[in-house]
Amino acid sequence: MSISDKIVSAPMLTDVLVDAGRPLVFTNGVFDLLHRGHVEYLSDARALGGALIVGLNSDVSARLLGKGADRPINRQEDRAVMLAALSSVTFVCLFDERTPLRLLEQARPHIYVKGGDYDVEQLAETALVRSWGGRAQAIALRDGYSTTNLVHRIRACST
Repeated sequence: MSISDKIVSAPMLTDVLVDAGRPLVFTNGVFDLLHRGHVEYLSDARALGGALIVGLNSDVSARLLGKGADRPINRQEDRAVMLAALSSVTFVCLFDERTPLRLLEQARPHIYVKGGDYDVEQLAETALVRSWGGRAQAIALRDGYSTTNLVHRIRACST
């Protein structure tokens, strides 16, 4: 499957998942300035199932999260291609809302995964996935790997 085939629109998501491996694993995020922490996190998420769907915050969605007026640094198309190029990622699907609840409802994954900096018990996504018998799981973050920290380091070097 080519990189471009792995980037699917929300209306196509249900159709492409028919032949995807099981159990389905879903995660989401901005994934701006892809780094080792992201890559290892996605690999760990994929290891939980037969297919990994990444809900990718669009540029509009990322700005709703309050990460700063200049974020995301990489455009949504570029972030989608970089994620789709990873062997651990089965499909990438952009969403414009603040949360991926609509995509989760479409995909109906068996497992919802977030980074260890989130309390999965407090997420609306967890309640939704559990409503059809799925489960939610946090994956520990890699110390020293953060897009925000990376941005601060880059800015410090350029001044």
